Amino acid sequence: MAEMIGQISDELKEHAPFTFFGALTGIAIMLAIVYGGFLPQVASISENIFYVLHPAHVLLSASVTTALYVRYGNKKLWFALLIGYTGSIGIATLSDSIIPHLCEVLLDLPNRGLHIGVIEKPLLTNLAALLGIAIGYRYWKGATEFPHAGHVLLSTWASLFHVITALGATVDLVRIIGILLFLFLAVWIPCCTSDIVYPLLFTEKTEP
Repeated sequence: MAEMIGQISDELKEHAPFTFFGALTGIAIMLAIVYGGFLPQVASISENIFYVLHPAHVLLSASVTTALYVRYGNKKLWFALLIGYTGSIGIATLSDSIIPHLCEVLLDLPNRGLHIGVIEKPLLTNLAALLGIAIGYRYWKGATEFPHAGHVLLSTWASLFHVITALGATVDLVRIIGILLFLFLAVWIPCCTSDIVYPLLFTEKTEP
């Protein structure tokens, strides 16, 4: 247990800098949209963009979570399916939807709303999860080698476009700082949890 806690702490520390960078890319995109005068156009399609990025995040999360479990646990299909599905759908929903919605509520954004992929787009989201599980189960040796950067950026941008759906015509500096903080939190702990912590909870081995 102590070894697992130490590993979790190390992973969070290791991924914090790039997660912060990912959050900054989200803020840069948002500022370009807002101060470039594109907010009305982007806001009208931001939910559609979210439903491209969120399933992509689910797919990647499912493949990595499943592959890591198979690598350090066992190859029982039904259990790999359970770990991959709950790890991707549950944690991606937390990262892409619930934490961003909390941001919208606390910052009192005018058009706030909760968009949960597995409820609003169940076919798309579940197919993404199942495809990711299949990839992770079949190609478990390579599926964990996908750069963590890709997962961080997909999750950051999905969270961002969830928030953009709630923005009004303008956004002030206080809200920009608040959104930056929430983008960081929405990605940092959930992504490390999904990729590393969650599947290893069900194995007897730890990541070397």
